[in-house]
Amino acid sequence: MTDESRYDTDALLAIMARLRDPQRGCPWDVRQDFDSIARYTLEEAHEVVDAIERRDFDDIRDELGDLLFQVVFHARMAEEAGHFAYADVVQAIAGKLVRRHPHVFGDTRYRDAAEQTRAWEAIKAEERRARGDVLSDSVLDGASRGHSEWQRALKLQELAATVGFDWPGPGPVLDKLDEEMAELRAEFGRAVAVPADVARIEDELGDLLFVAVNLARHARIDPARALRHANAKFERRFRAMERRARERGLDMAQLDLAAQDVLWDAVKAAERGAH
Repeated sequence: MTDESRYDTDALLAIMARLRDPQRGCPWDVRQDFDSIARYTLEEAHEVVDAIERRDFDDIRDELGDLLFQVVFHARMAEEAGHFAYADVVQAIAGKLVRRHPHVFGDTRYRDAAEQTRAWEAIKAEERRARGDVLSDSVLDGASRGHSEWQRALKLQELAATVGFDWPGPGPVLDKLDEEMAELRAEFGRAVAVPADVARIEDELGDLLFVAVNLARHARIDPARALRHANAKFERRFRAMERRARERGLDMAQLDLAAQDVLWDAVKAAERGAH
């Protein structure tokens, strides 16, 4: 396999099989299992999202390849254990897409997007019943525990909204956010007089974050995407602070908070001036 122009899916599967060969393969690849590889699968998915955010299409191509390799890796381990093979993965997703889109691949017609969403969840519920999954007949059964907690919160809220349990707009959500912030402030206030009750603070902070996700949903903003942007902004500004400190011969660790805030404000002002 020296001519890269000839690589295709079959070649990738053959490469994976060779990497996992106990006698001729790569020792690192051979000793991996589902548990050890799972974190790399998550990392590769996040790197795809990062490349998309940056609109770096060469990087998107490469990161999608890395993510595909994760699929192939898991499928190879499953095949070795006699569970399923890569072809079964393809068959499963193709069948699922056709089954869940009767309005595209059949004669079903939906009045609007809301009806389509309800039908989608009903189809998924029927699939779970067919698999023998234990259901509680709750609309929330469709919220997978495989999501990040940000995404699971969003999914729970979306599912509850399908039966009308939802605020009518962002205004009441903002009011609820103020209410949760007040409750969190009260808990921190109690901690001044008595030892902090970490469980109570965690509970109130969780409520605040849950409402923040709901606010993002009403604004039609992906909360995980918003947090990625906030992380990137903080990292960009903090690195700029460090550069400014070095240029002035200063050690960030030796500056008090007031001096660090001066650098932070200068970085923010420079960003505003650049726009």
